Amino acid sequence: MPSYTPMIQQYLHIKAQYPDAFLFFRLGDFYELFFDDAIKAAQELEITLTSRDGGDERVPMCGVPYHSAQGYIEQLIEKGYKVAICEQVEDPKTAKGVVRREVVQLITPGTLMEGKGLTEKENYYLAALTPFADGTYGLAYADLSTGEVRLTLLSSWEEAANELHAVGAREIIVATDSGEEWVRELKERYGAAVSYEDDTSLCDEWNGVIGHVAQEKLRQAAARLLHYLVRTQKRRLDHLQPAELYQVDHYMKMDRHSKLHLELVETVRSKGRKGSLLWLLDETVTAMGGRLLKQWLDRPLIDRREIERRLDFVETLKTSYFERQELRDRLRGVYDIERLVGRVSYGNANARDLVQLKKSLLQVPALRQTVGALPLAEADKLCERLDPCEELVDLLERSIQEQPPLSVKEGNLIKDGYDKQLDRYRDASRNGKAWIAELEAKEREATGIKSLKVGYNRVFGYYIEVTKPNLPLVPEGRYERKQTLANAERFITPELKEKEALILEAEEKSIELEYELFVAIREQVKQYIPRLQTLAKAIAELDVLQSFATISDEYRYVRPQFSTERVLVIQGGRHPVVEKVLGAQMYVPNDCYMNREREMLLITGPNMAGKSTYMRQVALTAVMAQIGCFVPAERAVLPIFDQVFTRIGAADDLSAGQSTFMVEMLEARHAIAHATQNSLILFDEIGRGTSTYDGMALAQAIIEYIHDHIGAKTLFSTHYHELTALERSLPRLSNVHARAIEENGKVVFLHQIADGPADKSYFRLSFAMTW
Repeated sequence: MPSYTPMIQQYLHIKAQYPDAFLFFRLGDFYELFFDDAIKAAQELEITLTSRDGGDERVPMCGVPYHSAQGYIEQLIEKGYKVAICEQVEDPKTAKGVVRREVVQLITPGTLMEGKGLTEKENYYLAALTPFADGTYGLAYADLSTGEVRLTLLSSWEEAANELHAVGAREIIVATDSGEEWVRELKERYGAAVSYEDDTSLCDEWNGVIGHVAQEKLRQAAARLLHYLVRTQKRRLDHLQPAELYQVDHYMKMDRHSKLHLELVETVRSKGRKGSLLWLLDETVTAMGGRLLKQWLDRPLIDRREIERRLDFVETLKTSYFERQELRDRLRGVYDIERLVGRVSYGNANARDLVQLKKSLLQVPALRQTVGALPLAEADKLCERLDPCEELVDLLERSIQEQPPLSVKEGNLIKDGYDKQLDRYRDASRNGKAWIAELEAKEREATGIKSLKVGYNRVFGYYIEVTKPNLPLVPEGRYERKQTLANAERFITPELKEKEALILEAEEKSIELEYELFVAIREQVKQYIPRLQTLAKAIAELDVLQSFATISDEYRYVRPQFSTERVLVIQGGRHPVVEKVLGAQMYVPNDCYMNREREMLLITGPNMAGKSTYMRQVALTAVMAQIGCFVPAERAVLPIFDQVFTRIGAADDLSAGQSTFMVEMLEARHAIAHATQNSLILFDEIGRGTSTYDGMALAQAIIEYIHDHIGAKTLFSTHYHELTALERSLPRLSNVHARAIEENGKVVFLHQIADGPADKSYFRLSFAMTW
């Protein structure tokens, strides 16, 4: 066993407590990594691997400057690693032996608080999943950067799996005795890091977060999450908001396959945002609004009153063009209040953050005035939440410089007049510098040396510099030589050194006091955290509603109406994303009509005729209506759907060893098992993954079962012409087809949906095009 130096021994002792994390060990102006951490970090970060004397042997080492460490930390976090930040916790000048060091924070994929790694319009959730003996699951998740906390109880693993996918957690916390296979599934299925926490006991200090939670299972799930946060962050988390309790049954349900098929937040092909419904709808101008929009899209409403409330607001803003533009202009001046508050709570907000907070608050009075003038009762309620926090604005206006430096330890943070002692230090420093300027003028006149100057550097302090050609003009004994340069000599005088001491002491004390004052101001800001979070939520909601109004106005969307008789009428309906890409002039609108006597539409026609687009546009119209947005149609009457199930396109999980046919059957089984008469089902070419006759038999069985036993609104496309005969035996099924004509031996797709089955010749064409 090698004998290591005391510093390396200290490193090894701390590293043993964080075996699964890179230990960033503070040494002066650098964070150093040693041993295996150094070897691996050098590879991942592409930095130089070196070594240092460790005692009996040299040990591998690499390092990064502390002032640029954040970028390197983010790189490691993005790759799924954890980073333990180990700081010096005593003054090296007073330390006896090795400077005492402690880990002050463990940064994990789910606890990233700042930096370029945080995408402004995305949440970064950390989730804790707790299974119970009765087969239920408690799910608690939080975005540490914004303070949001949410809790829900899920009835089965299938429901928990869907909710985890909707949450999109970067890190999932489970008990240490969780099965290896389950942990591996969590990692592979969700691409998330998995961490462990066993403590589910409750603490009184969490009453502000979960004091209102009565259900024991949810309290345990939340406690697992909070214990992990406290253990890794090692500080008070005052910005965590009271946990929001919700039930998945209170929202439209869509599993991850349906969301992907409909391309709600990302496209099937590129997995990117562009081309998705989110991409179309996002005219938000604040980061907070962008995050809330995605949350609304993930969970469409089924509460008609809440849907109508949103639609009322959207309609008012849609018809109030100038007011909407005023709101958009004001919202552009609002920074990310939620994350600014998070940094204040953490104690890592700098002076620029506080200036951004002040500038955001200065927009609130105008927002209140514009919203309050809208002819809508709900506008008054929103105004009440638009709190201008005038006392906080006054504090920040009086205290923080308008353009402070990034660092909080280099001075120039606090305005003149805020603190009398600071003003005295500054006066001493400024008067001293004025005396220096006067000295330069006086010495030039006394010596006749016009190029004489008084300068300063950190090594020698203040000095009088005379170029070598002018040295003979210096009176003997006037100055004391301090430094010789190639072309000049530098001198000092006792009086100059005395003034230097006064100036530097004043500047040093000024900087120290400014930092103390800044920290005290930041602590005062913490008192406003609940009010600021309420304000941030109100601004986010206003931003999403104006975004809906802006889109609805630009693309001529209409307000949907809702039917209690399970009627679905869409006149002149369009696929919103395809219309945006093609342009309104190129897009061919279509109608859709369904009621209690017409529950199922069997859609036939050749490939590329528009069947899948037609099916998607019906589902997207329903989703848009239930998030409170106007819809792409000339008229829309819709039932409120409790669930949407889709099997469209070829997003098959071949990488997981599942064939097209297997995926079809799994998704069809899921829909049949969970759909109700209030659901919407979209099936595109079910049965294509097996032989013709087996596929047709399966498709027919599925159609008959949905028709006879479920009664859900269903759009079912097929290439099996024989299935069109089902219209005669299934009274609530109707045939429709995608029209196409033949011109000069070529097929022309009209992209129109018409009643009745497609001509048989187009079925032959479809199979020919398929093969």
